[in-house]
Amino acid sequence: MARAGKDADRRLKTAKKRKASSQRWLERQLNDPYVKQAKADGFRSRAAYKLIELDERFGLLKGVKRVVDLGIAPGGWAQVVRKRIPNAGIVGIDLLETEPIEGVAILQMDFMDDAAPGKLEAALDGPPDLVMSDMAANTVGHKQTDHLRTMGLVEAAAWFAVDTLEEGGTFIAKVLAGGTDTDLLALLKKHFRSVKHAKPPASRKGSSEWYVIAQGFKGRNQSAP
Repeated sequence: MARAGKDADRRLKTAKKRKASSQRWLERQLNDPYVKQAKADGFRSRAAYKLIELDERFGLLKGVKRVVDLGIAPGGWAQVVRKRIPNAGIVGIDLLETEPIEGVAILQMDFMDDAAPGKLEAALDGPPDLVMSDMAANTVGHKQTDHLRTMGLVEAAAWFAVDTLEEGGTFIAKVLAGGTDTDLLALLKKHFRSVKHAKPPASRKGSSEWYVIAQGFKGRNQSAP
């Protein structure tokens, strides 16, 4: 009991130096079983378990040889791929600096830069089997604007997937509540044999994030409805 009292005192003292929102975030992190499991398993973020759970449900990594990771920082998804498919070629991109990961080529640049797609393709020895995006735009606090900015990234990621994927390949991307916009959904349904939405258990209940999973890329010459 004495130890619990000391922990509580320490929590209260440190809380005085933080904003209420920062304190809530920290307490949520400290009490999050996925955060604790990530530390135990050596993953850089709890997001690793979102990919693990989606892979277990949809078989995303089955037979995959080459992967593009859009929005790679801090690297949790790439770590999962490396662990499950040690010989896969992986290239990631992010505006943020990402600590090196053995066997992963990392580009620190804006995916929306005109040069980014070419550099990503050049880093692999062939077309990717999987394009995965956990990108989200920096929020400005205006719900509609934030949604449009993030969906703009998703649309750019989807077009990159359509332009580069190996036939039969998979595209997965984070979207917001409400799922994929009508035009983007039509694009995916035109080019992929299966398009579904899912919210993995590792996504926090209060989060608006969902994932769109497009599987069975038809190929650039076979994409008629």
